[in-house]
Amino acid sequence: MSGRPRLFLVDGSSYVFRAYYALPPLTGPGGHPTHATYGFTAMLLRLLREQAREYAGVVFDTEGPTERHRAFEAYKAQRPPMPEALAVQLPDIRQVVTGFRLPLLAESGQEADDLLGSLAVQAADAGFDVVLVTGDKDMCQVVGAHVRLYDSMRDRWTSEAEVRERFGVPPAAVPEVMGLMGDSVDNIPGVPGVGEKTAKQLIAEFGSIENLLSHLEGVKRPRLREALAAHAEQARLSRALATIRTDLPIPFTPEAFRRQPPDLAGLGDLFRALGFTRLLEAISQGEFPGLPAGAAL
Repeated sequence: MSGRPRLFLVDGSSYVFRAYYALPPLTGPGGHPTHATYGFTAMLLRLLREQAREYAGVVFDTEGPTERHRAFEAYKAQRPPMPEALAVQLPDIRQVVTGFRLPLLAESGQEADDLLGSLAVQAADAGFDVVLVTGDKDMCQVVGAHVRLYDSMRDRWTSEAEVRERFGVPPAAVPEVMGLMGDSVDNIPGVPGVGEKTAKQLIAEFGSIENLLSHLEGVKRPRLREALAAHAEQARLSRALATIRTDLPIPFTPEAFRRQPPDLAGLGDLFRALGFTRLLEAISQGEFPGLPAGAAL
């Protein structure tokens, strides 16, 4: 990447779930669950101190059906409901984001991935180097000359070269691969019998699902050819479900993402209410604390 200003866009929903499941249960005064809030704050602090010093924002999913649910009723249907102990912490987590004076973006009916993709394209066009802070492989399709992924928990960066190494195709073709292989995490069906290896090989050879379906005579394995023909529409649907939107009409105003001094008084009040003594000390002293014993962040 170049000497452009760097914008870090955080997949806040991913941070929330990682924090909730990685830390042992913690409660604040009165028994209010706090471990997701604590872990989220610790991860965000680390990112802001070590990486995101210029521009940053946090993007969240919202409740309710999305465009993908309307296209495919079973989309993500296998996922259990959000645990109540996590749901009650979401207002606190949002207070943390606003306390750091970071823009918090969420839009009803749209997934965080699509907001991230759309903002990334706009910001790159506006002259930024964009870093999407996420461990979601779906976002590999948005990677480009001025867009990278950063998994802050594993300190792993993903550029175009890493996408090609992982999927065997350029970033733009990642939804084609996923359309064939499906995705059990999001309950995207794909084509029965087509695994990741076969999907990569087919798209590397044919370039796209449409070209593959138009040239099935070139598929040497009879059973594979029959499966592709029988599930052509399912492959197309799966590709659509796996495709991250980059055209949502979200206004990107660079100054809104410029780092500002945090609201120390507001954060201090929140941390005292939640019993976050170590984080309160870290904020006041400009230091970053270690995570509690048992943490796997």
